[in-house]
Amino acid sequence: MTSAETMQEFGRLLASGSIEVVDCSGVLGPDTPILQLPPDFAKTTPKVEIHKISEYDDDGPFFAWNWLKLGEHSGTHFDAPHHWITGRDHADGYTDTLDVQRLVAPVNVIDCSKQSAENEDFLLTADGVKEWEAQHGEINAGEWVVMRTDWDRRADSEADFLNADDTGPHSPGPTPDCIEYLLGKKIVGWGTQCIGTDAGQAGGMERPYPAHNLLHRDNCFGLASLANLDKLPAKGAILIAAPLKIKNGTGSPIRALALVPKV
Repeated sequence: MTSAETMQEFGRLLASGSIEVVDCSGVLGPDTPILQLPPDFAKTTPKVEIHKISEYDDDGPFFAWNWLKLGEHSGTHFDAPHHWITGRDHADGYTDTLDVQRLVAPVNVIDCSKQSAENEDFLLTADGVKEWEAQHGEINAGEWVVMRTDWDRRADSEADFLNADDTGPHSPGPTPDCIEYLLGKKIVGWGTQCIGTDAGQAGGMERPYPAHNLLHRDNCFGLASLANLDKLPAKGAILIAAPLKIKNGTGSPIRALALVPKV
């Protein structure tokens, strides 16, 4: 089968519903949970605001539209390499300069939902990834890897989603050796269902914030606040995670979509 024939067949499968499009994004609005920085930082991301311009009224009798106030890293979002200091020197590390060929790729879904329900600070290790590979198959170069925790079920409550106390936020995530192992596999990026790509307590790790520090060091991408990963197979889906083409953008809210073959 030629490439053109393959694409025609792919289009037929999409049109027929044999390939399901799964929305892996949460709703973006005033109630969307937003990452809170410690008080010693002067600025943080504001809550999302949606302001009406017109809706078939005196301000615009034939049309409806809004203007928005939001941060680049609000809701389900994409972290470009320039987001973190280790990725600042990548010329293609902004949302308007990155290689879009890398944004559409097979996705490996590592199910850690049971462990995360039992331990809110659960950490996925390199050994944990290897055990998953032994069961489901190798993670290949150029693929996405996402950690399923079902944390999106908390998204209706910012307090539950951020899950912070006097010791800081508590949420599952990867260990440094987990990210190093995945980078050795030449993945395109890593994603989670939590507020950020790192565990809530990642600041206290011996190598703090490994997802941020290591991924962006290697010009790889991060995805946060993903949703509906329980609707994806461990392997076999394609993830589309495209940020807005913001000038010198460090990230962007996204509509993450997974293409899943129906059994």
